[in-house]
Amino acid sequence: MDSLNRNALELADEALDFAEELDIGARELDNGATVIDFGHEFDGGVEAGLLLAEMQTAGLATVQTRMDEVAGAPFQYVELTSDHPALALLCSQKAGWEVTTDDFEGLGSGPARALVAEEEEFARVGYEDVSEFAVLAVESDDYPTESVAEHVADLTGVEPSSVFLPSVPTASVAGSVSVASRAAEMAVFRLSELGYDPLDVVTATGSAPVAPVAGDEETAIARTNDALAYGGQVHLTVREEFDRFDEIVSTANDEYGTHFADIFESVDWDFYEVEESVFAPAQATINVVGGDTYVVGERDEDLLAESFDI
Repeated sequence: MDSLNRNALELADEALDFAEELDIGARELDNGATVIDFGHEFDGGVEAGLLLAEMQTAGLATVQTRMDEVAGAPFQYVELTSDHPALALLCSQKAGWEVTTDDFEGLGSGPARALVAEEEEFARVGYEDVSEFAVLAVESDDYPTESVAEHVADLTGVEPSSVFLPSVPTASVAGSVSVASRAAEMAVFRLSELGYDPLDVVTATGSAPVAPVAGDEETAIARTNDALAYGGQVHLTVREEFDRFDEIVSTANDEYGTHFADIFESVDWDFYEVEESVFAPAQATINVVGGDTYVVGERDEDLLAESFDI
């Protein structure tokens, strides 16, 4: 398997080559790092969001849109499929890097995490990347600074000029699209946290509605999480039976049925104070190769309609 960061770099180059068509932009910071703007000073769009999701999964997933409904209203959905779910979803797409410097706060996802490889999932998968480039997608309403690039360079062991930072506010079209692609990642992560070997997940497909773009970052974060927890659907093909498949969906959590705006408000918007189990898709089908098929969870379209204000 090629380096995850080198795979993502090819997609970053594609974004730079087609920046005008995608309505995105790029800026070279004083230390030579490259920020790719998916929604700060540029509008971006659905295609930009899909490319960002591909970058976050290091090119190991197929990401596309389809039309469906939410409470009877036509809505766009994002659908992601990967035949390398452990690498694409856990070792790359998962937003597991809290990017904090003196002048910046954000959430990092993408293959640069695999150059550090300190999160537990890397030990479970047995993967650590080696690359002279680092690609970290940063979710924040602030534009990444030189200090962010230095922070990433220091932890990944690459030169600042080799750091690429695709950046997106959640309150943007690309932000809504890229977050909607995370349903499968949430399910595989929950399985891994419950003790299932992520290498026994053969394929993963997830789908979730694209939340309407909100006017502020807090509302956007709440809506996009509602989209996953109450509208996200997942299909997994796995090798081994497990007695806790029913715990990978949001219905298994005591907070099920509560808007994420209320959940986050209850902890003063300190996301790390929220139980990880609430970050889960609404419904999943798990097919055990040569064994049984399980269907767990349920969608809540009434709650989605309230969250989306439709």
